[in-house]
Amino acid sequence: MKATRQLHDLGQSLWLDNITRTLLDDGTLARYIAEDSVTGLTSNPSIFDAAIGDGAAYDAAIHAKALAGLEGENLFLELALEDLRRAADLFAPVFQRTAAVDGWVSMEVSPLLAADSAGSIAAARQIHAAGKRDNLFVKIPGTPEGIPAIEEAIFLGIPVNVTLLFSCAQYLAAAEAYMRGIERRIDAGLDPRVGSVASLFISRWDVASNKQLPPELHNKLGIAVGQQTYRAYRQLLDSARWQKLAAAGARPQRLLWASTGSKDPNAPDTLYVTALAAPNTINTLPEKTLQAFADHGEVRGLMPIDGGEVDAMLAKIGEAGVDIDALALTLQQDGAQAFVKSWQQLLQRIADKASALDDKSRGPALR
Repeated sequence: MKATRQLHDLGQSLWLDNITRTLLDDGTLARYIAEDSVTGLTSNPSIFDAAIGDGAAYDAAIHAKALAGLEGENLFLELALEDLRRAADLFAPVFQRTAAVDGWVSMEVSPLLAADSAGSIAAARQIHAAGKRDNLFVKIPGTPEGIPAIEEAIFLGIPVNVTLLFSCAQYLAAAEAYMRGIERRIDAGLDPRVGSVASLFISRWDVASNKQLPPELHNKLGIAVGQQTYRAYRQLLDSARWQKLAAAGARPQRLLWASTGSKDPNAPDTLYVTALAAPNTINTLPEKTLQAFADHGEVRGLMPIDGGEVDAMLAKIGEAGVDIDALALTLQQDGAQAFVKSWQQLLQRIADKASALDDKSRGPALR
């Protein structure tokens, strides 16, 4: 049995951290679903920037939409949602079979809104309405300004994938926002069943900290933060507050492991997949990591619910000079800035392609 299937059978969902039109057109995504137990996917500006810039798969659609008067963010939104609707339809059987627990795809609000609560809420409403799929998450960053937007989106019944979470404290803030949104729905007599996941980024911790740490502590911090957060997640699900919401029909906001591709060439390429095996969680895998784990991955047991030796590990890393709390804030800020850069590059790439395709269609005599 493939290791991907073993994880699935243990109760962990495997989602693809990628989407391209080519993956949809050539049947690769359908094959991942059938053969590698993939039950959802995520997207972000960096993924779409690479997808649209790689080859000509989007050229015809860009040209047609530009001729129809679309440009900038509106043109991109149409391109992205075309792909995500197709992916959502591929995952619809999973969504139905699991009663909306699994089978989701995700679309991110503009990274330019990371510090704009009202703008994020408006964008979430627009994407939710335009997406026209029940299994489409709107991704909102778990920045301080994003937390009110997350609560309001949940209250409005918009499924939310909280992104750019790096620490246990940041996760708990997102979980609080989710629960407040659900509590407000219950108080208003609304259906408490609104889907949500909270995405904790893992590998970027180690990219940032390895250079400060002795070799024996390399690639330990990301996993330790994951273990600490998983403990908090399980404690929250056991809390009286959550049990009351669950009794009213609410669904848990599942914990999702993001950024799980190994960045250290000296580390196993399946490092974070093996280490983060846990039921009732999600692991979003870059394509190379999915292929590697399907080929030679191993399941070596589940994460301890109580965190195991995580406190001792975090103490060692702190003693070695890493200010974990400060680094969490830096990683979130840097992550938001990186998505802004990708977003701006993406929109410029689309504008350049639209212009070049228009010139080409006019022919030399009309230039």
